[in-house]
Amino acid sequence: MSHTVTMADDDKNGGPNFLRAWRDYRHLTQAELAERVGTNANMIGYLETGERGLSLKWLRKLADALDTTVGMLDRFDPHDLDNDIIEIWATASMRNQRKLVEMAKLMVAEELEAKPSNTTPRRKRG
Repeated sequence: MSHTVTMADDDKNGGPNFLRAWRDYRHLTQAELAERVGTNANMIGYLETGERGLSLKWLRKLADALDTTVGMLDRFDPHDLDNDIIEIWATASMRNQRKLVEMAKLMVAEELEAKPSNTTPRRKRG
């Protein structure tokens, strides 16, 4: 006895990803991206829809071909991000990427310190 199991898009092999958004952002067809990573356009389609899971091996190949990082490819739609930041990050060396992260952390920390607290000061007992 057999039965068919269907899955919601979110439950497919890799679940949702931003591969198509990144490919569109870089103005590539499925065939062009496929050529860059050594596969065919059908496989790119399967990866984009989640029919095939995005393994770490695939993520690394695709991120390199799309001039981004594995983390960006997996988590962010490039159309929702500031283009300047994406391009600065993509062209920075690993050393400079670490510096950029440290500078950003400092800037955010300074901003948080400058914000007034929403809590009222406690009165001294006495």
